[in-house]
Amino acid sequence: MTESAEPVELIRLDDGVQSVAVRVLSREGDYCDAEIVIESDFVNARLRTGFDADDIRAWGSLLDAVEEDEHDEEDDSVFAGDWPQEGRTAYLTLVADDPYVVEVRDAASTQICVRVPLDLDGDWTTEARERHAAARQALGA
Repeated sequence: MTESAEPVELIRLDDGVQSVAVRVLSREGDYCDAEIVIESDFVNARLRTGFDADDIRAWGSLLDAVEEDEHDEEDDSVFAGDWPQEGRTAYLTLVADDPYVVEVRDAASTQICVRVPLDLDGDWTTEARERHAAARQALGA
């Protein structure tokens, strides 16, 4: 995929009221040109970003970590994880609280952070995994 008429949606966290999505716009070799899209009644925004095939796989690893945390009844701390790795480009911080919170951070450029609370249902990771697998197939990652 070098240029696509339709973006490939790698991530969509959506509670029916507001959402955060990551759409791959094009891929050159290992690099993906993408955008993070925030939609809500309060703010609608698009932020260009980029990542590589290792970051695509890392999204699956973050989903694993969230599921492990949800099943660990002895640990009452709040899980938080970054995707892609903090520092190189704009990134998401997923905070597995009630409600879930996705922080969209443009740390490298403007240092702006937008927090989006999401009331995700208990089976949201299944849909996230299906989307992840479909995106990996479409991108050949």
